[in-house]
Amino acid sequence: LFGLKGIPIVLAAIITAINTGFIFMFLEKKGLIEKNKNIVQVPLGYSIKNDFYQRAKSYKFNLNSLSRDIQGVAKGLVMLAQMVLGWILLGMLIASLAGAFIPTHFFHKFMSPNLSGLLVTLGLATVIEVCSEGTSPLAFEIYRQTGALGNSFVFLMAGVVTDYTEIGLLWSNVGRKVALWMPLVAVPQVLLLGLIFNLFLK
Repeated sequence: LFGLKGIPIVLAAIITAINTGFIFMFLEKKGLIEKNKNIVQVPLGYSIKNDFYQRAKSYKFNLNSLSRDIQGVAKGLVMLAQMVLGWILLGMLIASLAGAFIPTHFFHKFMSPNLSGLLVTLGLATVIEVCSEGTSPLAFEIYRQTGALGNSFVFLMAGVVTDYTEIGLLWSNVGRKVALWMPLVAVPQVLLLGLIFNLFLK
């Protein structure tokens, strides 16, 4: 949908995830959040490279293993399609309705490429909370109407960082401090990157 402009969106999402991870490591070290109890202990001296080489050496490449791997990949693709295809179709439907019935001046007035427009976009994405795959067509509709790539980025990311079902899972499985810190850490990063996009990627 976004063409080459989708590349900075993906890179910014990766940067946000890595930054958030480092910040949570710092918070855990300082005792400001709960420690994750679901941790697998890694043996001392464990090497990812050596483990990869060992697995590669033990893998027997033949027609049977190749056929089994292809079947596994195909099964995974079907399961993935069953999981996300409905959300994508829902997103396309919502985007079509938005493009047909919401006046263009509404997008320009309330979702303009500035901080207030980003906050409105953030609020809408939080309320709508469609699966991230489903928000892609609607995010592109926002970009098509406003030309603001930052708003589209915020709309795509806000569904993830303010997803109250996922925050609820963090609350119940890890702890309330982790759940509360998640939007506090991630949302400012998303808004800042959205502003940078609107300033430099037009």
